[in-house]
Amino acid sequence: MTRYQAIQLIMEQVTGEIVVCNLGHPSQELYQVKDRPRNFYMLGTMGLASSIGLGLAMTCRRKIVVIEGEGSVLMNLGTLSTIGANQPDNLCLIIIDNSAYGSTGFQPTFTSRGTDMAKIARSCGIRNTHLCEDAAECGRKIPELLHQSSGPTCIVIKTDRGMSGGHPPVPLTSVEIKNRLMESLNEGRNEEDSCQQSL
Repeated sequence: MTRYQAIQLIMEQVTGEIVVCNLGHPSQELYQVKDRPRNFYMLGTMGLASSIGLGLAMTCRRKIVVIEGEGSVLMNLGTLSTIGANQPDNLCLIIIDNSAYGSTGFQPTFTSRGTDMAKIARSCGIRNTHLCEDAAECGRKIPELLHQSSGPTCIVIKTDRGMSGGHPPVPLTSVEIKNRLMESLNEGRNEEDSCQQSL
């Protein structure tokens, strides 16, 4: 299974959730799979998608889905402890683990040498952590896990290295990405969409 296929499986289950996506190829692939105003694409801050998602989860009632890469999470492991300590029940962190820094040339990450992202997440207090190792397993688990509300959820998806093909950069500026997300939350505002001005 490729990362692109994993993102397709995730977005098949996404309806009104806010999606925060890791920078580089993941954001480019997400844009191709399902662009929508409630997608927040990271354009240049590796390792912070999970932190931004946590901030949103703590200020919004709506479900927050974060699509991260294992390389980015390894750069900011403190965010897992912070999620575990705060236990936001509306946060679903999805770590796509291809054992490589895909956006910079596919240099191997330490998950290729035994680092276990699921065990790390559990040890940081994210007890509702699950590993998906193939497309069939993801197809079964993602619909159930994405919508759980019993504390934060972490889904680690193992994928192959490589890309599904070249994808152009996301044709939006960071300001445009932020503004259209905020506008979508302000349209028809209700209690579920209620957010503090955190962006």
